[in-house]
Amino acid sequence: MSFTIPRGTQDILPGESEKWQIVEQTAHDLCRRYNYKEIRTPIFEQTELFARGVGDTTDIVQKEMYEFKDRGDRSLTLRPEGTAPVVRSYVGEKMHGWVNQPVKLYYTGPMFRYERPQSGRMRQFVQFGVEALGSADPAVDAEVIALAMELYQELGLKDLKLVINSLGDKESREAHKQALIQHFEPRINEFCADCQARLTKNPLRILDCKVDRDHELMGSAPAILDYLNEDSTKYFKQVQEFLSAMKIPFVVDPTLVRGLDYYNNTAFEIMLDGEGFGAITTLAGGGRYNGLVEDIGGPETPGIGFALSIERLLMALEVQGVDLIQDSQLDVYLVTLGDKAKNKAPELLYQLRKQGFSVDADYMGKKMKAQMKTANRQQAHAVLILGDDELAEGKINVKEMATGEQKLLQLGELEAELAALLQRKDEA
Repeated sequence: MSFTIPRGTQDILPGESEKWQIVEQTAHDLCRRYNYKEIRTPIFEQTELFARGVGDTTDIVQKEMYEFKDRGDRSLTLRPEGTAPVVRSYVGEKMHGWVNQPVKLYYTGPMFRYERPQSGRMRQFVQFGVEALGSADPAVDAEVIALAMELYQELGLKDLKLVINSLGDKESREAHKQALIQHFEPRINEFCADCQARLTKNPLRILDCKVDRDHELMGSAPAILDYLNEDSTKYFKQVQEFLSAMKIPFVVDPTLVRGLDYYNNTAFEIMLDGEGFGAITTLAGGGRYNGLVEDIGGPETPGIGFALSIERLLMALEVQGVDLIQDSQLDVYLVTLGDKAKNKAPELLYQLRKQGFSVDADYMGKKMKAQMKTANRQQAHAVLILGDDELAEGKINVKEMATGEQKLLQLGELEAELAALLQRKDEA
């Protein structure tokens, strides 16, 4: 019997996994500089968490969740996004009582959505995201956006486009909601069943419909910016002023609506504004979600965050020809000749690895010539050649592959020689 990988998933093999490690390490380092701390939440949660947190009118909840019953007949769901679990933890662990506020968190991990697999959109995908909970300062909005932009820039992406909008506070959204209902209601029968169901509950989601996006009423729909009250207008203006002060270019798009119900006030997306990336150009999205903590059973707490797909990030890097792996060389490859030398190899390899060198050797019983070919394929910077005769004298040969220079050293001199050799490589 043969097995195939489940549809919409992927194996990340050596050669690719190193790129993931670089992206993840860059994200870790960046969050350290911004003083965001890592949080790790379970891969599955109570289904009701996402129905309440993400919104029961969203495509995620209605169509895309991997929901199952456990042996206790409890409904559980593989997490489709990261914000609701983080907020659930924030409430459960009473982080609102921590001394240092706002609570600034980040996460990296797999998410699951049952949708049609396509380029850059998998059923299991990995998200990196940040959440800042406890402050309603527009400076935090600007900080979160800046962190997202800086991650892409540090990894070498160019042609980025930041699009922002305001979805307004509760009062502004209610006024906009009524305007949208009046706009769509006379012709709602021309829209899909999902839009018809959302008309009175959350008509803003109609604007995000992929089925009816070309309907003429979409282009003439009331814009949220025309319904912002004084507080929301002032807030959005301050966010823009902070971004301008940081010299982060942005475009205000009054049609931008995020796909989750919990967003209000600031909303943003980062897109790749170039050729060759396909129809879906959005790399990251996020916004403010004041009210979500209360929906999940916590105290009134403002929050803002974003999430990005690492798969789409890597796709964008590939499109722009950015190679994250600059040096994949092995430091040292050990070639042995004779049984005694071969038996010495495990001890010598262990010692060199403890000293910090990346080292490998032959485990297939190859002749010396074949071992040297393997060292070349592994791009080893240096080759150690140890024969029975050299071992008897406590010596070893060190060959620098770039120059062909070879030295016969005492085994006790090996560490210092390798350190000097690799230092010359780094300085070259």
